[in-house]
Amino acid sequence: MTRLPIDFYKPLAIGAPEPFRTLPVRPERMIHFLPPHIEKIRAKAPAIARDVDVLCGNLEDAIPVESKEDARNGFVEVVNNIDADNTGIWVRVNALNSPWFLDDVTEIVAAVGDRLDAIMIPKVEGAWDIHFADQFLAQLEARHGIGKPILLHALLETAQGVNNVEAIAGASPRMHGMSLGPADLAASRKMKTTRVGGGHPSYGVLADPSDSSEVDEERAFHQQDLWHYTLGKMVDACAAHGLGAFYGPFGDIRDEAGCEAQFRNAFLMGCSGAWSLAPNQIAIAKRVFSPDVDEVLFAKRILELMPDGAGVAMLDGKMQDDATWKQAKVMVDLARLVAEKDADLAEAYGL
Repeated sequence: MTRLPIDFYKPLAIGAPEPFRTLPVRPERMIHFLPPHIEKIRAKAPAIARDVDVLCGNLEDAIPVESKEDARNGFVEVVNNIDADNTGIWVRVNALNSPWFLDDVTEIVAAVGDRLDAIMIPKVEGAWDIHFADQFLAQLEARHGIGKPILLHALLETAQGVNNVEAIAGASPRMHGMSLGPADLAASRKMKTTRVGGGHPSYGVLADPSDSSEVDEERAFHQQDLWHYTLGKMVDACAAHGLGAFYGPFGDIRDEAGCEAQFRNAFLMGCSGAWSLAPNQIAIAKRVFSPDVDEVLFAKRILELMPDGAGVAMLDGKMQDDATWKQAKVMVDLARLVAEKDADLAEAYGL
């Protein structure tokens, strides 16, 4: 169960900030991951922060056990040394069942909680994980006088998490959104792939044989998306609760075409952004998750033609009604957010 409606937006600790009733709106085309235990990468963080929508310090996967504390301290150093007001500051802490979670959250909230926008919680299994993190964060916010609530972002990385995705989405007003974690999810499901995101050459649909087929006839094979069902389920749960949905990592850094195709599928299905693991993926995410200029200009014309969205109108021979007005508003609203971060696109959009 979740809290009763009358209590849903009450702080969970005396002195904690009141939860957001409407989530802050900002561009989140890419969540860029930073390994803060590496000094030379920490030195680049101020420049990276200016170039991305969200900068996320990674304390979990890819951080060696002996470097966990260095990563935690390095993240605090990064946050204290960057000046990027229009960039989201996130951290992916270690999993709830790990020996590092409590220190991750306790020390980071104490040190930089007033600048932290969201905490990623790995391997969320159900609403109970969010309830625990929610209460714990409220106590820390109250202790350290944090003025605005720190949001929670759930990583969908287990079969049980996917099964409980609706309950997770509605577990707390602190929920920001969810990301698909394909590698851990593949292991949880016992999927037969070692890829991190993307498709698989053996997963697809075989064309029907011809009427006069020979036994050894070569038939067309079309690769399919292993993650389509899960992504759609996550997007629906997030959209129903007003949260953001995100595609997670695409592990083959060299395969830019494959990355762009996967990101574009996620964008078209309703995702707000995706993870970027290297500088070349930042550029891909910007390109994919920024609305097409021609589509934005056409959407603006729909809104100008039908200011209140009522009735039916014709534009360039195409019928426009309430449904297409809503589609156009989604496109223009996103373009306005992107324009705040990208001067070139602002000019192209005419915003």
